[in-house]
Amino acid sequence: MSAGTVYGVGLGPGDPELLSVKADRLVRNARHIAFFRKAGRPGQARTLADPLMPEDAIELAMEYPVTTEIPLTDPRYNEILSAFYTDCTARIRALTDAGEDVIVLCEGDPFFYGSFMHLYERLRADVPVEVVPAITGMSGAWTATGAPITWGDDILTVLMGTLDETTLTSQMAATDALVVMKIGRNIDKVKRALHAAGKYDKAWLVEFATMPKQTVQRLSEAEGKVTPYFSIIVVHGQGRRP
Repeated sequence: MSAGTVYGVGLGPGDPELLSVKADRLVRNARHIAFFRKAGRPGQARTLADPLMPEDAIELAMEYPVTTEIPLTDPRYNEILSAFYTDCTARIRALTDAGEDVIVLCEGDPFFYGSFMHLYERLRADVPVEVVPAITGMSGAWTATGAPITWGDDILTVLMGTLDETTLTSQMAATDALVVMKIGRNIDKVKRALHAAGKYDKAWLVEFATMPKQTVQRLSEAEGKVTPYFSIIVVHGQGRRP
């Protein structure tokens, strides 16, 4: 029996009209659909794919054992997640070994800071894996501001809000255009870094980019507001133009 194929399917930033034709086709015709989620939650990827899900699809929910309960610097964090991804890989391998194809739903693009990458690295040597790229959340965010993110020779830097404040500040100061992701509870640290880098007054906060709950505002106008995990900060480049 031939091994089944694993498809890492990017669902884009949230607007179903921004989903690729290929992603739409694969999900609508899937028999086995896997997705990551936090325990007790439906999962963002599963929610995005809901209108496409076949009624008879067999769902494989992969629930994170930890999210923010343990600091990233704690050695246990990587140990627990490594075991989790290994277990998820085994569950998917059991299906592909039986000749079944498996669709893994991915928010945004599968190869851009996504959990699917951890499965990909564990599967690629033994199982056929196909990745379906998609529009990223950050692309949706800077488009929502109504201004180009880069001009001419601008350097664009993408940072995670989980980085330490010193690294955030130095990287922010060294770039022309900026995207900061994974804001959440890191918002105060990110704001301090933006102030120190001289970019705070130029920053925009986009929440739930391209989704029905989307909001777009100057970061300076969001003082005291708790931002959701699906928030992105954007600073536009102002480089060379004709």
